[in-house]
Amino acid sequence: MIQLTSVGMAAAALLVAALVALISTPVVKSLAFRIGAVDVPKDSRRMHDHPIPRMGGLAIFFGFILSVLIFLPLTPELRGMLLGGVVIVILGIFDDIFALPAMLKFLVQIGAALIAVLEGNRIDFLSNPNIFSREPFWELGWMSIPITVLWIVAITNAVNLIDGLDGLACGVSTISSMTLLVIALIMLEPDVAILIAALAGSCIGFLPYNLNPAKIFMGDTGSTFLGFVLAVVSIQGLFKFYAIISFAVPFLMLGLPIFDTCFAILRRVSHGQSPMKPDRGHIHHRLIDMGFSQKQAVAVLYIISAILGLSAVVLTTIGVVRAMLFLVALCAAGGVAGKLYLDHNTVSRTPPPRQSQDGTPGKKEHPYE
Repeated sequence: MIQLTSVGMAAAALLVAALVALISTPVVKSLAFRIGAVDVPKDSRRMHDHPIPRMGGLAIFFGFILSVLIFLPLTPELRGMLLGGVVIVILGIFDDIFALPAMLKFLVQIGAALIAVLEGNRIDFLSNPNIFSREPFWELGWMSIPITVLWIVAITNAVNLIDGLDGLACGVSTISSMTLLVIALIMLEPDVAILIAALAGSCIGFLPYNLNPAKIFMGDTGSTFLGFVLAVVSIQGLFKFYAIISFAVPFLMLGLPIFDTCFAILRRVSHGQSPMKPDRGHIHHRLIDMGFSQKQAVAVLYIISAILGLSAVVLTTIGVVRAMLFLVALCAAGGVAGKLYLDHNTVSRTPPPRQSQDGTPGKKEHPYE
């Protein structure tokens, strides 16, 4: 049963973080212009047509860290997460100003993840998806360190990659945070609830400035910080559970950025490109190419994230057998929806047949034309 005290503390943490982020965003916006952290549209991946300041994630960071320090004791795990988050924010600030190389950012992200891991934020156990096995979970041992680092770095970059439309990454992170907040309250994890409430609040405070038309972008400062915190908090609040179904919950909660990242890597590798090379093939770009406006595309992705988040909550509140059946049905529905999406996208990109001068369909002059 949800404890009212935990709900009150989480609400207070959310409110403080939201107010700090809301008040500090105009200050960060002015600072971004002064130090040159401005996004100038220079390629087709950009959806805006005029310079817009970035580095707005600094306001999110201020709201989050102030709220956390007020409402939570500084445990080793929390200290590791905050120190790693500071490293990520500093990296994001430099990247928003100077556009750092991808490999350098990747190495620093690994270092930040190691800081959090060595302070105790580790995935020590993984739930066994085989419900017929006598072992309900696997103990990872020394493998917990590389697996946890991989998870943190992957989610950090996954949230960063979907930051392509006004309000998209911030809104999706808000939905993911609220999902984890509900799960933490249901599972009687008050510290995790306060932590994630602070993150949700800082996103909510920043969101009015970031919705279309955006007055400021969160930049890598914000998107990588949100991904980092979501990854670490999910370790504290989800992977710690030994329930058989818990292996699926983090992937549902963060389903949209995980899917988009996996699809981007497969797409780039299949084209002989580096997985780190930016392109215009993300899911939000495809929605725009299908004829959606920015607001419509963001709304569609919000709805998808909300459905996945609701599914994650359902999985934590029903029995194991029902959860497995629900998960199978969800995967089947996702597979059908993905195929329809890809088929529609392929058809929309197929050029119409040539017309001859008399209006009848013309023939190709070359079989590979």
